[in-house]
Amino acid sequence: MNRLGAEQSPYLLQHAANPVDWYPWRTDAFDRARREDKPIFLSIGYSTCHWCHVMEHESFESGEIAAILNRDFVSIKVDREERPDVDRVYMTFVQATTGSGGWPMSVWLTPELKPFYGGTYYPPQSQWGRPGFAEVLAEISRAWRDDRATVLQSAHQITERLADIAGGEGSTRRADDGATPPPFDGVAALSSTVRQFRSSFDSERGGFGDAPKFPRPSELLFLLREHARTSDAAPRDMVLTTLRAMALGGMRDHVGGGFHRYSVDGNWRVPHFEKMLYDQSQLVLAYLEAAQVSGDPFFAQIAEDTLQYVARELTDRGGGFFSAEDADSIPAEAADQPEPRKMEGAFYIWSVGEVRALLGDDAVVFEMRYGLLPEGNAPFDPHAEFTGKNLLYTAQGISAIATTLSRSPEDVAAALTRARVAIFAAQRKRPRPSLDDKILTGWNGLMIAAFARAGRVLGGGVALGQDVGGDPGVRHLETAQRAAAFLKATMWQPDRRVLLRRYRGGDAAIQGYAEDYAFLIFGLLELFQADGDPQWLEWAVSLQRAQDDQFWDAADGGWFSTTGNDPSVLVRMKEEYDGAEPSASGVGAHNLLVLAHLTGEMRYDARAREVFTGFGARLSTHGRTVPMMSAALSFAQAAPEQIIVVGSPSDATTRELWQAAQVPYKPFATTVPVAPGERQQQLAAMMPWLGAMTACGGGAAYICRNFVCEAPVTSAHELVL
Repeated sequence: MNRLGAEQSPYLLQHAANPVDWYPWRTDAFDRARREDKPIFLSIGYSTCHWCHVMEHESFESGEIAAILNRDFVSIKVDREERPDVDRVYMTFVQATTGSGGWPMSVWLTPELKPFYGGTYYPPQSQWGRPGFAEVLAEISRAWRDDRATVLQSAHQITERLADIAGGEGSTRRADDGATPPPFDGVAALSSTVRQFRSSFDSERGGFGDAPKFPRPSELLFLLREHARTSDAAPRDMVLTTLRAMALGGMRDHVGGGFHRYSVDGNWRVPHFEKMLYDQSQLVLAYLEAAQVSGDPFFAQIAEDTLQYVARELTDRGGGFFSAEDADSIPAEAADQPEPRKMEGAFYIWSVGEVRALLGDDAVVFEMRYGLLPEGNAPFDPHAEFTGKNLLYTAQGISAIATTLSRSPEDVAAALTRARVAIFAAQRKRPRPSLDDKILTGWNGLMIAAFARAGRVLGGGVALGQDVGGDPGVRHLETAQRAAAFLKATMWQPDRRVLLRRYRGGDAAIQGYAEDYAFLIFGLLELFQADGDPQWLEWAVSLQRAQDDQFWDAADGGWFSTTGNDPSVLVRMKEEYDGAEPSASGVGAHNLLVLAHLTGEMRYDARAREVFTGFGARLSTHGRTVPMMSAALSFAQAAPEQIIVVGSPSDATTRELWQAAQVPYKPFATTVPVAPGERQQQLAAMMPWLGAMTACGGGAAYICRNFVCEAPVTSAHELVL
């Protein structure tokens, strides 16, 4: 074991037995580099990263390459999911100097931590147009020895440039050319952003652009809000087409539920097989909203299927959610070999022979449904990992299969249900992909939001079309409540008003980043709107105050990613782009608007508008890069509503009113269930306008616009939203 053996990160522990003399990111590594006058080799990745595994096997397990690293460099390994602050600084450098980025990220630094050379994956020897890792190490070692002045000058200039980039060239209020933009027009910005999405929409296959296709749920949430705000059908239709294509394609796990990271092709057929918690959470929200806006239970069923996967495979006994499952696993046929090689997707792919042996007479239906072929069905297989195997995707509808086989649709559906149960049971016996079992606060906040929203929608009027085992709304709400309670008990230090980021093996550590606060607040506000428990709103308010105190950019609006208190992080970045995860500023702006509409305190609304002004140039010209903030801007431009249902949770009228309130798609409404008595009194301390509302003898619903409420209604058919 090297020094990584004492760490908690699953990614660092994967490298603990490497012959490389790894350090984690800490001062003793920096001190050694200065003392021995050596450059630092910084390797950044995460535990479920396929090419990180490849580079480890090819280079970091090599005694020859390890000898070079140990002789000429101080080597540091960083888990990007634990330390996004470190990752963002050096990823910005790599993207700026190479035009692309990704993981594993390989960066060479001076002992003062200034970068001077970087890239991503390097093969051990030159191939595929990439220089070999050993050659790169030799050349960097030579440059450090023989051309030190040039290296140091370059590092200094690059660091200054990083500071400029981090500050948005001094202000996010300026346009890209440095000029002062005209006054911000929110409606025009939203219209421009919708046009950007329309111009890149793949109308035949769904999604935006060509391969590879990444799910970016924040853009789907934005488009649905613009449909709700403007009644334009085009944004809605783009979302429904995309979500349907994703659900029917190979990116979705048709056996165990959940979604893989992305599709490497433009047809959603061939996935990159890792499963990330942040994808599951955001896609659930998108599918739930699609179910509401369309009235189609298909989308609700996909959301339910995904939630069941998370509850089954990614949930800790204490209530928190694990981070990810790997893409790679040991093929079942190789499990008994002395040193079996992991392969991407091995857990999820099937040969026709395996399926026929498992399913008997039901095999023909399964093969037709999921496009299985005797020779395998992968449209391309660059690494020869899918030879003779099949990636499941929805190739034919049930009606078409029934017609071909002269069977009833009900008979075909029953056969598919039996087949899925049998395949699932067989899959459980295979070697499972490795689990990244660290619990990250921010990602858990997003997942709490998904389960809480499902508690309202799936238990409140959107039919699933089948009994999934009790009221799904109750189960999902309880899951969200347990997770929130777990985070409050383990990750929140109320005396210091500090949120921690990572929990694993009983150890909570790493001071949280702006995204941890923003994402958790988002989850708590969704949970409060689902169960009306005052503790969640109280905690959200405390977290918002802490987020503003530690991260707010008073000059330009928005929130920095870090507190700026760690001297080892060269640049205090402000994340603007919404990638696989939304930005803290985008989610934060949304949170402020919800808090304003719940509490009536307009200071929250005013701060949200500071965010929009600060990002005005980006929202106006490149809104597609910030869809979560654009979604919040759509919220700000819409007419807000408050939907309050007052009554005992055990009262039948109250339940009917609450369920009826969840049926329509109302993204600009805040909802609160209010139980009369002590809970209503607690809520009235934060939301004074609730104090006078009564249950009218049973249950009553109040529809309010800008805190002016209509007369209460006491039956579901009177509730017109």
